[in-house]
Amino acid sequence: MLADYHVHTEFSEDSEYEMEEVVIDAIEKGLDEICFTDHVDFGVKLDHDQQGTTARLDENGLPIYNVDYPRYFEKIAFLQEKYKDRICIKKGLELGVQMCHLDEYEKLYKEWPMDFIIHSNHQVDDIEIFLPEFFEGKSQKEYNRVYYKELLDTTLHYKHYSVLGHIDAFNRYDPLGPCPFEDFSDLVYEILKVAIEDGKGIELNTSNVRYGLKDLTPCMDILKMYKQLGGKIITIGSDSHRKEHLGFRIKESQAILKDLGFEYFCTFENMEPIFHRL
Repeated sequence: MLADYHVHTEFSEDSEYEMEEVVIDAIEKGLDEICFTDHVDFGVKLDHDQQGTTARLDENGLPIYNVDYPRYFEKIAFLQEKYKDRICIKKGLELGVQMCHLDEYEKLYKEWPMDFIIHSNHQVDDIEIFLPEFFEGKSQKEYNRVYYKELLDTTLHYKHYSVLGHIDAFNRYDPLGPCPFEDFSDLVYEILKVAIEDGKGIELNTSNVRYGLKDLTPCMDILKMYKQLGGKIITIGSDSHRKEHLGFRIKESQAILKDLGFEYFCTFENMEPIFHRL
């Protein structure tokens, strides 16, 4: 069973990968199941029916938008029916959850039924974590702790999600390279503890290779901590934005999880985990 549970399409501002092409490519690559998880980042992007400015404009000076929800879910439903005998397709979103926008995410969840939601951290106080201003005036330890503290706070206060996405994705953007784990391990411990108590999971994100990271995403320390705390729910996703990303190292990641002592990986339906033996 091969499932890619972190897939982006033309509905995300950072991808031009057409949704039906994703499905066709997934079938060709031998995937049994995929879940679409396009981006929603309130505060730095507008919803499809809004006007105004955002914290970040595209290269043409135009506002950046979240998923066009009606078109997005309609297209997923169409593809689910068209390819139902060839691949299982699930509907999801990746949410860049921030404390200052919890009400908007609550409203979104109530309006659009989904199978799966990734809870990620892409911004803190509407400042995106890859922008220079996020690092200004802070030591490496300080800005790492700002990132993880926001993730802890949102995990404590927002419950409508399935897994925590690429927990240490901040390593992609840290200009000094990965921060020593002990500088923020206490926060990660609390994050994982809350997630497990809430019946939530984490993902193993295979994008570490293309970002040039030597460790996994999340790193081995986090995966081992999650296992030691009793975590059992874990999905595997490529974080794909183009064909060469799709399905990348899914099988290899299953082997890594088995070596770490995990017995299962998960897929989801109607926000409930389905366990598959590794």
